[in-house]
Amino acid sequence: MLVTILLLAFLAVAAGTDLTRHKIYNATTYPGMLAGLLVHGLGSAYALVAPESAEPLAHWGCVPLHAALAGWALCGFVMVLCYVLFRKVGGGDVKLMAMIGALLGYEQGLMVMLWTFVFGACAGLMVLVWRVGPWRLTVRILRQIKFVARIGGWGPLTDEERGQLQAPLFLAPCALLAGIMVRFELERFVPLF
Repeated sequence: MLVTILLLAFLAVAAGTDLTRHKIYNATTYPGMLAGLLVHGLGSAYALVAPESAEPLAHWGCVPLHAALAGWALCGFVMVLCYVLFRKVGGGDVKLMAMIGALLGYEQGLMVMLWTFVFGACAGLMVLVWRVGPWRLTVRILRQIKFVARIGGWGPLTDEERGQLQAPLFLAPCALLAGIMVRFELERFVPLF
């Protein structure tokens, strides 16, 4: 429960600053990483000293320190790749996902990261439909399909179309939603095929 409280507190602050200022501050992510590694490190040390009484650590949400470090490294590495490959991902997004990995470990950290991407894609699509309109968007998609069928490549985009595709990316609110979903095991209610 302690890890869940820490996670949701840090994600709520990051979501608030991401929505209002389009920034995720180091003052949020670095303490979150440190708190995650510290809690899991203390939990692992306690489990080594008193293995027979380490059962309450699972109630706190502790994972072994090596799992927290692996989550920090793995989630951070995936986001560094996204940072290099896609211009919309910022350094704050990278540190936010590394923080999530440090707080949750690699299993749940990757799960939160994947759900964050799903929610982010849905939010981006909703913003695009809102900006362009469903009818105009359908016409533009059909035009692109026609280009692909005819010449085997994408058709040129106008400056207006490029501008509409430059919607801001709000990963922190999506990560907050994903964190709630994973920590409270709500993903089991999502039917997948």
